[in-house]
Amino acid sequence: MELTAEITAIRDGSGDPARLLGEFRRAVLLVPLADGPDAGLMSAVSGGIRWIYAFTDEEALARFAQARGEAGREWEFLAVLGARLVDAVIPAADGPAGVVVNVADEDGSMFFPPVAGIVPDGSAVDLAGAVA
Repeated sequence: MELTAEITAIRDGSGDPARLLGEFRRAVLLVPLADGPDAGLMSAVSGGIRWIYAFTDEEALARFAQARGEAGREWEFLAVLGARLVDAVIPAADGPAGVVVNVADEDGSMFFPPVAGIVPDGSAVDLAGAVA
């Protein structure tokens, strides 16, 4: 099953979280590049967590651009495996970070928060301060 189908299954209560995470890690996601002096990957901070935007296809990215009122501009993006985002990018972030997939799709988005089992233990907020 592909990532969007797993997201749908989780959202309707019939999905398996382990399958969802596996599909996320195997998926090639489109991650838009930020504009401006800081550049890097496009993200937003909410609740003290930096959320990296990722999309399952160009259509999902286009819906995001439309929702932002920026459909008329060119969007540069990288194609990145979900596993690379959580295993390499998240640990390099300055502070807690997670990934939000298809954020503009009201019934098809999914958050992958910085918790154990999704991100490396050293980046998991639920393990911060835990005694090993």
